[in-house]
Amino acid sequence: METCPKGCTPAVRFCQRLNRLKTLDDDMMATSLKRCLSTLDLTLLGVGGMVGSGLYVLTGTVAKDIVGPAVIISFIIAGLASLLAAFCYAEFGARIPKTGSAYMFTYVSVGEVWAFLIGWNVILENMIGGAAVARAWSGYLDSIFNHAIQNYTETHIMQWDVPLLAHYPDLLAAGILVVASFFISFGVQVSSYLNHIFSTISMCVIVFILIFGFMLAEPANWSQKEGGFTPFGLSGILAGSATCFYAFVGFDVIASSSEETKNPQKSIPIATAISLGLAAAAYILVSMVLTLMVPWHTLDPNSALADAFFRRGYSWAGVIVAIGSICAMNTVLLCNLFSLPRIVYAMAEDGLFFSIFARVNPITKVPVNAILVFGVLMATMALVFDLEALVQFLSIGTLLAYTFVAASVIVLRFHPDKTTSKGTASTSPNPNAEPGASSESQTINEDSGELKQYESFSDKLQLVERQASTERRGVGQLKAYWDPYLGKLLGDWEPGKMVGYCVLNVIVSSVSFCVVLEFGTNQLHLPVWSFVVLLVFFSLAYVLSLALIWFHEPQTSSKTFQVPLVPLTPAASILINIFLMIKLSYLTWIRFTVWIALGLFVYFGYGIWHSKEGLRDQLPKDIAARYVVLPSGSLVETVQSVQPDGQLDTSAHHNNPTPALTAEGYAGNR
Repeated sequence: METCPKGCTPAVRFCQRLNRLKTLDDDMMATSLKRCLSTLDLTLLGVGGMVGSGLYVLTGTVAKDIVGPAVIISFIIAGLASLLAAFCYAEFGARIPKTGSAYMFTYVSVGEVWAFLIGWNVILENMIGGAAVARAWSGYLDSIFNHAIQNYTETHIMQWDVPLLAHYPDLLAAGILVVASFFISFGVQVSSYLNHIFSTISMCVIVFILIFGFMLAEPANWSQKEGGFTPFGLSGILAGSATCFYAFVGFDVIASSSEETKNPQKSIPIATAISLGLAAAAYILVSMVLTLMVPWHTLDPNSALADAFFRRGYSWAGVIVAIGSICAMNTVLLCNLFSLPRIVYAMAEDGLFFSIFARVNPITKVPVNAILVFGVLMATMALVFDLEALVQFLSIGTLLAYTFVAASVIVLRFHPDKTTSKGTASTSPNPNAEPGASSESQTINEDSGELKQYESFSDKLQLVERQASTERRGVGQLKAYWDPYLGKLLGDWEPGKMVGYCVLNVIVSSVSFCVVLEFGTNQLHLPVWSFVVLLVFFSLAYVLSLALIWFHEPQTSSKTFQVPLVPLTPAASILINIFLMIKLSYLTWIRFTVWIALGLFVYFGYGIWHSKEGLRDQLPKDIAARYVVLPSGSLVETVQSVQPDGQLDTSAHHNNPTPALTAEGYAGNR
């Protein structure tokens, strides 16, 4: 965050407080949690988070009502779209191995208030998601026993008829959440072992479905007699892709586990790729089997797989499918209960949420308070609320998080690395030292942002000459090739700042393009010429922003996984996520607005006053030594302390009123 000059207005200082970035320590592997998860553990967590009840319900619903047998193509498109978002999560999880997922990634690149709102929405998303899965689990198990549990509860316990509330208290759903929270509080290894068991059973059932299903396949079910392979055409395939996209929600649990992973730089990208590939393969192949076993227009949306085996004369296979469905829902439940407390813990650890949730049990090494409190809250929601009206709310929180993470990838890729408070290039040189004397000082490497030490005055002069002659500019600066064409317009911008504005324009142009595309002809009643002109205009704004980003120097040297084809890959993810958000109902946006307002109340009432970054800003900064090149060509050493109000406290400075250029900036202005 830039320091505020002494004379800046309170409004500017307030905006800087809202947009301050999280400072990361030098040793990002240090943690109060326990690093014990392997690549296999993360892969099974990812598979468990994605392959849930949707495999047994969503496939039949989409195939019958939206797209037909071409649901296979819809899942392929949805899987590729999810891969764009997964790439972004994999880069951040490997680069910043801290818990918090999208919240943490937004905090280090976009700003504090945006990070809080992302975390706030992810909390609600996990709470509703976990409660909804628990009710689905309860309802599925109850249906096996011919709704005996529901009938007993309504007859002997209670029932009510209140809007938004369930017709009866779902004690089974609440109980499974309390029991699961209890097991998860024993430590990350217990959670991982439980997930291993349920994921293994679920995958074995999927293999059974595929083998036995292909044996019963009838290609005639894809024939024109039954409506053909694409009965709803291209529009049906695209509509089905939008729905199928939500089947892959859940891979972010891998990034949430990065602070408890043994080798996050290696494990996070590998586990993300493998789990997403396995989930996509499961959805595609099961959809193929389902539509080949029975005609797509005769599917039962509520229990498509079990009903398909029953109609083919193998009712016993329905029992195996039911076991697989319950185990799959257990894995999703565990993933929700696993990731939710860790996001709460990350926010509390940064001071943005109540500090009681930042406490880690010294024995189990997990945030027990967050696990138990939010487990009970989730159980309460599952007990009394009718969550069908709130389930769609899950989509907007996930898509918003995906959008901010994708934007953060672009911002950080073109932003110079910053040293942390513990790693600042600081020295305490002798104030009486001569300018030409040999001294020990640190300077920043122009390519990687790493600190290098130069022992002599001649070494510093060689550094200046090398910067002046090198072809490659610093990260975030305009590429040398484009300097003759755009140098006057973009050459004087602070590194990375123009890229930040371009990312903002990518988001704005994407929103505008999707709004015109979705509402232009119907709700807005735009003439054809106006509709086309607006689409072309916003498309050009989108492409121009990407081009301006590409004209700047990115970070090239990295020891961790990097998203390919930046800025194109994250920008495409932003466009897809925004398009899906625009297609949500207005009631979802109303609920979203209310939840955001409540979150802002919590942030301004507590978070902004207890933020550790805010407390860090109030502390005096380290004294830093740097060398400046005067117009006369002489090299002068200055020692300065950057105060919170941005004033320069020079403790050793050669009094010379002539403006000076830093050694870094000398080459660019020579």
